Amino acid sequence: MRDLVGLLLAAGSAKRFGSNKLLHPLPHGVPIAVQAARHLKPETSALIAIIRPGQDTLFKALQEEGCDVVICENADEGMGASLACGARAAGLAKGYLVALADMPFIRRSSIAAVRGALQDGAALAAPYWRGRRGHPVGISHAFYEELVQLKGDEGAKSILAANEARLVKIPLGDPGVLRDIDRPEDLLPPIQV
Repeated sequence: MRDLVGLLLAAGSAKRFGSNKLLHPLPHGVPIAVQAARHLKPETSALIAIIRPGQDTLFKALQEEGCDVVICENADEGMGASLACGARAAGLAKGYLVALADMPFIRRSSIAAVRGALQDGAALAAPYWRGRRGHPVGISHAFYEELVQLKGDEGAKSILAANEARLVKIPLGDPGVLRDIDRPEDLLPPIQV
């Protein structure tokens, strides 16, 4: 059985952004998806990036970062389908760190905290910022069969909802666990409240 595998979900359509947001450069020139991969990879034994068909440039960029890139033929069905595709590609592992490729601002220490909870025996683990659940979500091998059967656009929400009592909530001071990029204005520095 493999150790903890990262599943980087990069198969969305990015309709609200107006272009391929995952290849859009951050202020330091690194594409959004590549930055997300760079934060996740050191915290996993293997990193699988799941993309939609026809994304040759994204495929190459993520492969150059050391990701195993999987093309999800049914990505249009939603995040659940992409997650199932990634879990099948990973095979049975001790656990999975499920992250979104449009969330490049998550601190590595936050990812490490979720990884640590899984390694300490948590069935499910997630970071929280100001009482809201963020990413990445840690899912143990106990849910492998459920992962590979996911469908639709809800991702792992059904697994989390059905097993809330088993979820280890990790309070963190990292707003990046909630900050995804859906529109170009999401790249602007957040207003401090």
